[in-house]
Amino acid sequence: MPGNNYCPSPTTPRTRLERLLRDRELRKSSRVSTPSEEIGDTLSEADFFSQDSILSCQLSDEQQDFEGLLEGSPPQDVRPRKQRLLVVANRLPVSATRMADDAWHLEISVGGLVSALLGVKEFDARWIGWAGVHVPDESGQKALTEALAKKRCIPVFLDEDTVHQYYNGYCNNVLWPLFHYLGLPQEDRLSTTRSFQSQFDAYKRANHMFADVVNEHYEEGDVVWCHDYHLMFLPKCLKEHNSKMKVGWFLHTPFPSSEIHRMLPSRSDLLRSVLAADLVGFHTYDYARHFVSACTRILGLEGTPEGVEDQGRLTRVAAFPIGIDSDRFIRALELPKVKESMKDLKERFAGRKLMLGVDRLDMIKGIPQKILAFEAFLEENPQWREKVVLLQIAVPTRTDVPEYQKLTSQVHEIVGRINGKFGTLTSVPIHHLDRSLDFTALCALYAVTDVALVTSLRDGMNLVSYEFVACQAAKKGVLILSEFAGAAQSLGAGALLVNPWNISDVATSIRYALNMSEDEREKRFHHNFMHVTTHTSQEWAATFVSYSLAKNISHAESRWCSELNDTVVEAQLRTRQVLPVLPIDTAVSRYTCSHNRLLILGFNGSLTEPVDSSGRRGGQIRELEPRLNPELKEPLKKLCGDEKTTVIVLSGSDRSVLDNNFEEFNMWLAAENGMFLRLTSGDWMTTMPENLNMDWVDSVKHVFEYFTERTPRSHFELRETSLVWNYKYADVEFGRLQARDLLQHLWTGPISNAALDVVHGGRSVEVRAVGVTKGAAIDRILGEIVHNKNMKAPIDYVLCIGHFLNKDEDIYSFFEPELPAMTHISSRATSPDPYGYASRGSKPKLPGSRTPKSQAHLMKQRSLSTLERSNFGTSSWRQLGRDDRASSASASADGAAASSSSSSSRGHEGSSVLDLKGENYFSCAVSKKRTNARYLLRSSSDVVELLKELADTVP
Repeated sequence: MPGNNYCPSPTTPRTRLERLLRDRELRKSSRVSTPSEEIGDTLSEADFFSQDSILSCQLSDEQQDFEGLLEGSPPQDVRPRKQRLLVVANRLPVSATRMADDAWHLEISVGGLVSALLGVKEFDARWIGWAGVHVPDESGQKALTEALAKKRCIPVFLDEDTVHQYYNGYCNNVLWPLFHYLGLPQEDRLSTTRSFQSQFDAYKRANHMFADVVNEHYEEGDVVWCHDYHLMFLPKCLKEHNSKMKVGWFLHTPFPSSEIHRMLPSRSDLLRSVLAADLVGFHTYDYARHFVSACTRILGLEGTPEGVEDQGRLTRVAAFPIGIDSDRFIRALELPKVKESMKDLKERFAGRKLMLGVDRLDMIKGIPQKILAFEAFLEENPQWREKVVLLQIAVPTRTDVPEYQKLTSQVHEIVGRINGKFGTLTSVPIHHLDRSLDFTALCALYAVTDVALVTSLRDGMNLVSYEFVACQAAKKGVLILSEFAGAAQSLGAGALLVNPWNISDVATSIRYALNMSEDEREKRFHHNFMHVTTHTSQEWAATFVSYSLAKNISHAESRWCSELNDTVVEAQLRTRQVLPVLPIDTAVSRYTCSHNRLLILGFNGSLTEPVDSSGRRGGQIRELEPRLNPELKEPLKKLCGDEKTTVIVLSGSDRSVLDNNFEEFNMWLAAENGMFLRLTSGDWMTTMPENLNMDWVDSVKHVFEYFTERTPRSHFELRETSLVWNYKYADVEFGRLQARDLLQHLWTGPISNAALDVVHGGRSVEVRAVGVTKGAAIDRILGEIVHNKNMKAPIDYVLCIGHFLNKDEDIYSFFEPELPAMTHISSRATSPDPYGYASRGSKPKLPGSRTPKSQAHLMKQRSLSTLERSNFGTSSWRQLGRDDRASSASASADGAAASSSSSSSRGHEGSSVLDLKGENYFSCAVSKKRTNARYLLRSSSDVVELLKELADTVP
């Protein structure tokens, strides 16, 4: 598809912001060069739903008037074939009525999304959704599919039970109320709780049915745009089928705060499903912020200014306020029928100010609150009783639901009481209509209104306010807008914002609006009118998903750019930076071919039981004392029993934790980052340097105690060589703030002049002496192991696995065999061949291998112990290293003797422990997105799988 081969030229913007700014300018120039009056590329409803069959949809006269339906077929496009856009929504934009077994009558249901897509000219759009009817027979389904295909629509056939449980049940009875802050149903808690699961199962089943239809019609390069809370499971279903599919998801309702969303039993499943999309869009920043907060607090993921990040994969989350087709309303005011209606309304309400409310008769629209506020205004301002009238249009919805029937009765009762109280024989203050108006009547009503009153208690956007502004070029009326409507984020500067629950506040705003000066009304209107006419529905759709077509002057080639496409491009770039997953088969194969193997295993996050990721916190006490994964006991026993294999568990935990978990195994335990060492059959010994100063512990301990007391669900550990403050189970945002304060206090207080390292982990802060790292300790550890085993053969295979802190990742560099020789470090620092393969004739560097970041690491690894230097000329192992068949790292008896009294008399070990080739070294980071390791293991479950396969090779 055009745009997949993203090859920026020298004039192509390099940054994301530059690309989006250029995209905006291209859309502007496109609108200028292709005005709406020109036929060539303009996509009208007649084009989108081609009417070339007897099943053609019937458009109303007024729709034909302002849409300017075209006769005949559009001119042939000489440009390359347009990219396809698959719009997936719960309902198709047509209503289907069965006329016979093989005949259907289709009628367009015009809506905001249809209008938005009319302006996306760069795509060949297809609409996938439910037709709204139950079609059990195959012949009927075939006939309807053929009829809809002529309208560029593709049906999803849902059975009646699925529709009832999925649409009426989970969507309308669970998700919709919760997203509008109405809470979960409470009538019968036991039966409601039981029905949640069956409704959610139907919801997933329906989403899978949508996904099956998408997958059936998907072609490589298509863009899939999923809409609304009905299809929150769809992105995951699509990505599981095809990970390369471009998927966007947009929510047309509010997204509640994390405290509301966490009430949902299926909260985690829905969030993770939505995160499978490449781009997630909301109407306002508040909704986007709530979504990111829910992912952070419920899933424990990292929220960034760009979106949500999970193991190196970023799902971009952004606000895309939808608009309306403002030109449609502006042009409609010139229609004779609309002008006639405006004249009639002016005569009907002559001498009175007209206030207007247009709402669905729904609990969230705040109609009772609006009418009560108008009553309060009439009571407080008797001079206005004969001079103002409120016309309330309440469009009936869900008339079969008891709650809505109760709301209708309540509204009628309030209106009747107010009209009886303030009405006269010739007029009443409130005109209430329980029906909808056609387009021309509505435009005329908007145009003659003095004050529009929108008092939604909670609304995704509410485009009535936009429609009112678009029709007010002559009148310049005042908009009173609820601060709980999404439109308040866009029109708040020009409107009067109110809290609809505060009746007196709304009444005061009504008085202010009616008495507003002409100059202020004009300024406020101008601000809102500019926004409505520039932030149109077409611009919204183009920004989210369309590619703006333009010519690159220097290359004369087409360029496409969009928010969704830009997100996919950046995701591909990020993916290249993410470590490759460990090829387990290769690691096992090299293991079986080697003769002396070393396995270095971290503990926490690697060998421990999997942490519950569902958002529950009940396992905190159990997880405070990490336990070995029971599935690893048998594999570890087999590996430890292999004479050719040496197993080291290298952890930051204290000695007692390792004793409790590994007492039964024949392995080496290195506690507190390698400062303490023992063979499980022997006693603990220390590898600490003799000059290690621990006088700082008491002062830091007091600081950690203080922050533990003020941070609920945090704790600290006092170890022999370090102190660790852990806020893993604390509130995520509060924990981060406390950690920042803690770090600032440490640096300016007790450790300001001390030789200490402060290591800030994912959700922990550790203070340790300078030089206490796993990489610094491994040299001494290897010396002790060589002496204990009287090792004669060099180690030719190393597997290093761990979820290590960044400070401890020097252990990966220590074993890295692909380091330059000491004499060539500086000369190769800027060479394109940093490891000298061209001169050595060796194989290319393994994918995912990392060059150590500092020259100090190179120098440290290359340093020789005292014994190694003395035996350098007689060591055959060292000769292997000098021939550059493998880089060697030393571990000497003298180094071990200096740190352990039990080995003070040794002096006969070989000078070099390692004969390690690049293909026999596997360094693996567990569930870390940024690391110096060569490979990635996504979770501790992958560690289990790997060790099981290694154990299966042991005789």
